[in-house]
Amino acid sequence: MSFEQQYLEERRRKGRRSAFIWGFVAAIALGIFLSVLGVMMAPDETEGDHIAWYGVGGLITDDPSRDDLFQDMAESDAKALILRINSPGGTTAGSEALFASIRRVAEDRPVVAVMGEVAASGGYIAALGADHIIARGNTITASIGVIMEVPDVTEVMDRIGIDMWTLRSSELKAEPAPYRPYNPRARQLDQEMIEEGYEWFRGLVGERRGLDDAALDAVADGRIVSGFQALDAGLIDEIGGEAEALAHLESLDEALADLPVVVWEVPVEEGALSLLLGKIPTAEGLWQRFSTLAGPRLYSITR
Repeated sequence: MSFEQQYLEERRRKGRRSAFIWGFVAAIALGIFLSVLGVMMAPDETEGDHIAWYGVGGLITDDPSRDDLFQDMAESDAKALILRINSPGGTTAGSEALFASIRRVAEDRPVVAVMGEVAASGGYIAALGADHIIARGNTITASIGVIMEVPDVTEVMDRIGIDMWTLRSSELKAEPAPYRPYNPRARQLDQEMIEEGYEWFRGLVGERRGLDDAALDAVADGRIVSGFQALDAGLIDEIGGEAEALAHLESLDEALADLPVVVWEVPVEEGALSLLLGKIPTAEGLWQRFSTLAGPRLYSITR
């Protein structure tokens, strides 16, 4: 092959590679454009009469975005709410905020809670926000109580010769800590705070479920119970699932039978590339997640 032919052949190969690359880039750009356009033009299913559906899953913590969603729901055309709960609990304050948000929605429409595999402690607090609670017979629920745990590594530090020097404004500041003995006064104050949270939780159960002190004493000692046991104890209203939830709502208002069930979710701000490729966790996101779980806090969570 002559030099001129080789040159022309190389030019053709480069042209084909260039065309492939630009074609691939154009396809990606078109995909992003169509994805964004589809999101922008998609109808808002939360407009118009419907039954709202919201899932509570995993660890319950303070979540302003979630609370804003419930505020929007309270101001929407939703005629009822089905709350699907599958959570072992979470922070007591986060569960309190979720309960308040649910009750805001329940001011002028029926709310039914449907328990999944577990709806215990803070998960049960969320269920108390509903007017009717349904669980499977073998759902794990109750666990009415408050807990705070801090590891003690002082003996390990002594064995390997590590000291921790701390300058603080008072003996109660930053107590408890895993690398020093629990200050007795701080321990007493923390116990009082836990008991206060427990009394709030216990009182909420009594108020929402209409249980007197004797009935509360039988279930409010931190134990977990099955759905069958919860029904006998008055902690739930019915054994079943979402079909029973819909049937209950229809028994309250026949007009609800013809309404669509629309899933409500906390919106996630995503870029165009994320819409196409999916959400990828970032280092910042992971750090924020770990940060929200750091430090001493009161938990209403099953063990």
